[in-house]
Amino acid sequence: MIQLIEVCELSTASKNVKQRFTLREVYVNPKHIISLREDANFKQKLNEGQLPEGLNGEQRFTRIAIDKGHTGLEIVVVGHPTLIETKLKGAERELLLG
Repeated sequence: MIQLIEVCELSTASKNVKQRFTLREVYVNPKHIISLREDANFKQKLNEGQLPEGLNGEQRFTRIAIDKGHTGLEIVVVGHPTLIETKLKGAERELLLG
């Protein structure tokens, strides 16, 4: 399992309110990841101030597709796809040595 930081949408009561997001830890099994791709929409949301304060203005985001059997799940995490891939490969190496 690897630890990542997921970007989660906060629920709002009104559709007229601008989207707001929060960050939370998520643990993912690398064996269930189907694909990684950069999500430029979240870069735009960061520039518009919709994401939590404290994130570097140059931060990039990755959308991860996870296999859940008959259905899939997609999450957006903080980090460039290359960084996420490096973490995934590191987790595989640790498993083999463990």
